[in-house]
Amino acid sequence: MNDRTAWHKANDAYLSAALLWLRLRLQRLAEGHRLPSEPAAPPVSRGFWNRAKEEAIQDPVVPARLPDPTGQIEQAAAVMRKAADVEPPPALVILSRRLGLGPFEEQILLLCAAMELDTRIGSLCAQAQGDSRPYPTFALALALLEDPVWEALSPERPLRHWRLIEINQPAAQPLTVSALRADERVVSYLKGLNYVDDRLTPFLTPLAEASDELPPTHQRQVDLIVQDLQAGSSVPMVHLLGADVASKQAVASHVGARLELEVYRVSADMLPGAWAELETLARLWQRESHLSPVGLYLDAHDAEKELPAVSRFLSRTSGLVFLDTRDPWPQSARDVLTVEIDRPSPDEQRALWRTLLGEAAGTAPERLAGQFTLSQSQIHRVSGLGTRESEPAIDRMWKACVAASRPRLDTLAQRLEVKSLSWDDLVLPQEEKALLRQIMDQVGQRHHVYETWGFGRRMSRGLGISALFTGESGTGKTLAAEVIAGELQLNLYRIDLSQVVSKYIGETEKNLRKLFDAAEDGGSILFFDEADALFGKRSEVKDSHDRYANIEINYLLQRMDAYRGLAILATNMKSALDTAFMRRLRFVVNFPFPGAPERQRIWARAFPEQAEIDGLDYARLAQLNLTGGSIQNIAVNAAFLAARADSRITMSLIAEAVRGEFRKLDKPVNEADFRMLFRDVVTV
Repeated sequence: MNDRTAWHKANDAYLSAALLWLRLRLQRLAEGHRLPSEPAAPPVSRGFWNRAKEEAIQDPVVPARLPDPTGQIEQAAAVMRKAADVEPPPALVILSRRLGLGPFEEQILLLCAAMELDTRIGSLCAQAQGDSRPYPTFALALALLEDPVWEALSPERPLRHWRLIEINQPAAQPLTVSALRADERVVSYLKGLNYVDDRLTPFLTPLAEASDELPPTHQRQVDLIVQDLQAGSSVPMVHLLGADVASKQAVASHVGARLELEVYRVSADMLPGAWAELETLARLWQRESHLSPVGLYLDAHDAEKELPAVSRFLSRTSGLVFLDTRDPWPQSARDVLTVEIDRPSPDEQRALWRTLLGEAAGTAPERLAGQFTLSQSQIHRVSGLGTRESEPAIDRMWKACVAASRPRLDTLAQRLEVKSLSWDDLVLPQEEKALLRQIMDQVGQRHHVYETWGFGRRMSRGLGISALFTGESGTGKTLAAEVIAGELQLNLYRIDLSQVVSKYIGETEKNLRKLFDAAEDGGSILFFDEADALFGKRSEVKDSHDRYANIEINYLLQRMDAYRGLAILATNMKSALDTAFMRRLRFVVNFPFPGAPERQRIWARAFPEQAEIDGLDYARLAQLNLTGGSIQNIAVNAAFLAARADSRITMSLIAEAVRGEFRKLDKPVNEADFRMLFRDVVTV
């Protein structure tokens, strides 16, 4: 017989003796006899012990007349005391100690729980109260139980504070004669069934078990937290700071395993908004933390509107709570142990990749750790995808890392679908193309320079790569960003200025923080189109609007300096940018207006191979003074004209599309030059 089974038998024996004691007292009160207030403690014979257990367990019927009822009550009380004198004690004794119940309150709880454990208690309650109330009341308890105290009825005392009993009090009915009922969770606990209250389960999700070995930096933080929790007399709130939720949850899970606690997660947005409901939830959880070996992981990582509810909830709890926030918590009524948790370091990520992929992985661990900043759980999940497909493992895992690090930017940025583009699609001078290739090469070689050669240990800022694309509209800035993203196999996000910039003070900075934090994983490129709208020059402060506008620019300067990924700014108004941004830019690429040779190559690439063309003279078309964007528009419009006419794309249709593009751009059409250019196809 194991210890758990032995304890259950001892607990059942205690409850059996307690129920017998209650039935004897109820029958004695029903017969109108005075109950002994302080029963003696005569020696308990083995024979009575065995008879009491057998009588209680086998569902006995108390005789109508007891030859010595007072003695029987005293003997039953003695059996209860003997059954309680074990280690660990029965559940009722444990509950009383942990929740601070007095002897009278403990007996009231036993009386209410007896209604669920013994079907005869209801009829005995009705007989003892001399009416048709087959349920316990405070009035019955005051008359029936030992050493009654009026304070037990107070809402501040444990019975009502911890919601151990439920009171059914209709309007105008006195409290003392209202029906009492033991809480279902408490009754199950008294019987030895320990589970989380079902009123809490809609809010709670168990954290994943601590199965994997943590990186060294995270393991040291786990040791620190456990040491602090075991050394102190009170349990502090463990405040986990940082942007990586997965790493914080892994640390909390390992702390719970070390302390033999099951940790449950609750999201801050799940907390009730009404104070009364929040108070009930907090008390139920705090009661649960006294009755079960549990801890709480309160996820307030993205909580802003829920901060008052989180603060109030924390002030009502005293058990182990892990508070997950991105930023420092403003204040707390509890002792706080603050630990900042980042993702595994680049060296730890590389070592983890090497362990999971094996020595045959070659340079894959360095490439993956150099580009992506993933948590341990993400690396474990991605590493298992490398052997599932016929595709090379590194390519498969690279795509999986891109998907795993895809940020939640749907409201702040637009993900651009990068087509099958190549460097040949970019018609630029060789010098500008060389700069674009340098940008791509630096993204791929960051780990080698920053980690292997040690530059990253000497630099606290400027570890990211930022580039400015400047030139007239339509000269290929967006196309160049798409080519780079396609070559690097990374996501490309174009920033939606309408969602980022806000007229409300402080909101723009919050949106920018979300934007940069979400893109820190390394799987995305941020593309700021029309960058002069965000990166404009700071102005002289004349009123509060100027001051706050400058604060936005200053914040953006700081985040650009701290950002570790690739950010591309595009503008056709370079002079409008603040000079402080120019210092932080690693590359400036000028996209010139294309000359005639470049325009001829653009015209040749404007029509797909599948397009049906007839007699197009690209050399003549290159004489039109247009950018690549306008040329692409003309090609598309001419294709639609051909489709409507059910013909091939001809010079005459292109001429019609050119007229429309010129009118759109407010460019004058010199008819003489136009007829000369489109001779043979244009009629006056």
